[in-house]
Formats: sequence, C-alpha cells, structure tokens
Amino acid sequence: MRINEDLTKPVIVHSTKLDWIPSPSAGVDRRMLYRIGGEMARATTIVRYAPGSMFPRHVHSGGEEILVLEGTFQDEHGDYPPGCYFRNPPGTSHVPAAKDGCTIFVRLWQYREGDDAQIVRQPREGEAAPLRDGADAARILFDDGKERVSIEEWRPDSAITIENQRGLEFLLLSGSLVIGAGQLEPQSWGRLPASEPLEATTGPEGAEIWIKEAPLQHPDVLQIPG
Repeated sequence: MRINEDLTKPVIVHSTKLDWIPSPSAGVDRRMLYRIGGEMARATTIVRYAPGSMFPRHVHSGGEEILVLEGTFQDEHGDYPPGCYFRNPPGTSHVPAAKDGCTIFVRLWQYREGDDAQIVRQPREGEAAPLRDGADAARILFDDGKERVSIEEWRPDSAITIENQRGLEFLLLSGSLVIGAGQLEPQSWGRLPASEPLEATTGPEGAEIWIKEAPLQHPDVLQIPG
C-alpha cells in the first residue's frame, strides 16, 4: 500500500473526511495519512479505539511516536490523557488499550539509527520555546538536534510563517487555519519538503498545532524487514 509516499511534494490531508479503515484488532480503526507497506509499514495515521478495545502485546521494532488527541489512551505502564506525547523507541513493547475509547496520532517506522530515547510528556509539559510572530505559547516536546517536536498556540486572525530548512510536518489540534486556498480544521495534517515555508493565517479562535521540524525521512531511517 502506498499513500502520499512522494516526500518531494507538499501534502495536506483533511483527515476527518477520510473513511475509517478497520485494523486487525476489533474496535481499532485507522485513517491513513502516509503509508508505505502492508500491515507492517512506514506510516503516519490517526487511530481510533472504541471503548474497551485493545491491541495484543507487540514490539515496536521500528519505533512509535504518539500524540493523544481525544479520550484516554492506556497501556500497562499508565494512562495518557489528551495532549500526552510519547516516544517508544525501537525494541520497546506494550499492550495498548482504551477503556473508554480514544483517538491518537501515530507515526511508525520513522525512527533513525541510534534514536533510543523513551519519553513521556504529560499535557502542558515541555520546555518553553521562543515565540514566533503570532504565537502566544510554545513548548518543546523533543529536540535532540536531529529533529524538533513542539506544540504552539497561535493568536486569532494572525499571519504565521515557519521557515523550513529541514522538512516540516504538522497536525492541527484545535482552531482553524487557512493555507493557500484551503481551510484546515482540527486533525488536518500536512507535510512540506525542505525550503518550502509554512505560511498560514489563523481563524477567529486561533489555533493549536503540533509541529515536527526534521527531514521528512532521515537518511539513516530504520529499514523495514523484507
């Protein structure tokens, strides 16, 4: 399966307009934003857990990065409410579930060699970051020099520009944005190759946005077996 696989082209996906696709586990459905591969894939996905659903224990051979969007995501290590961000590096395992249901944003098989930091950021945690024009708040979730992940809050009716030297991926969490001729709503996702800046205008309610500044695929990205 190949979805938005051309990393040289800008892409914006209004994920709420996509159909939910069942996963191998009952009650767990997916909206696929980016995918190369079958059930084991390099992928970026919105995943919905119905109340009481779970995935059996599995090892993340290629690493897993998650942001909880709605509800409470759970595993044997604890509960993760909306706004929780964590990184499960290659070799880690867990049994994900959601007693009351949840929706999460997930990136799989996009780790690079040597990235072994296991991180959990609870909602509102993270180091304060310098504010760009139009921003009210910004906090860093992860930054090791190779990639920088943050959440920013942008003021209403503001023009925002993010210079893009390495590559840029984003997910709108709340509010609205206009980019070019398109209007983005919560859970809209985008990706821009290096040298193409993000130029956006916020709506009357402002916007909260998750941002990853990094190569769209690391040169030493882990390879999927087979």
